[in-house]
Amino acid sequence: MKERVHDMGGRTRFFGPLPPLDPDEPAFPHPWEGRAFALALLANRVSGANLHAFRHAIERVPEPEYLSGYYERWLASAEILLLDSGILAPGAVEARARRLRGQEVEEPPAPQPHKPDMPTGGGGNLRPVDDAPAFAVGDAVTTRSEIRSPHTRLPAYARGKAGTVTAVRPGHTFPDTTAFFIAEFPQHVYTVEFSSRELWGDDAEPATVFLDCCETYLKKAE
Repeated sequence: MKERVHDMGGRTRFFGPLPPLDPDEPAFPHPWEGRAFALALLANRVSGANLHAFRHAIERVPEPEYLSGYYERWLASAEILLLDSGILAPGAVEARARRLRGQEVEEPPAPQPHKPDMPTGGGGNLRPVDDAPAFAVGDAVTTRSEIRSPHTRLPAYARGKAGTVTAVRPGHTFPDTTAFFIAEFPQHVYTVEFSSRELWGDDAEPATVFLDCCETYLKKAE
């Protein structure tokens, strides 16, 4: 599966310094960012999306837009969600922007909406799971390397790696299927501890990394 720009952990071309955190920085340094935040949340509701579909939309933002800024990618993902659900027609946003700039451009007709429909076990993402957990605290596990879904919460740098279960979390909807409105497929989630050198090699700075992993992502260590 081709890696997208969002899955940049450990990829050397994305290495670089991070700006220091400013505790006094406002939530939205520019007014348009607050509007973008609100529009993205509204797009999620109007399009019938869920949290995982929203994340998958962000993952499909083209790299130049993705890297241009945080709320730039939120705006782009809102457009993707509305296109997916037939709320917006392809080219509608560009045509409207050109008309607002005074150009004589014909806007595409409104499409027929086709919002996704999937049975749900309730609001949010926490779900009860009838089966007993497959793993317990202290178990040695290996993450699976064969990830076929275009959306997953197991990052590329952590696939096929050995770790130890440190906590069993509440059941959760499965991102890899919920993002596509196939099924919620609720399952247990585990906090797994990894060595940074297990994840990135012997030259990595010594550290401990904790990831919350769905049960499907794990198997018993051999």
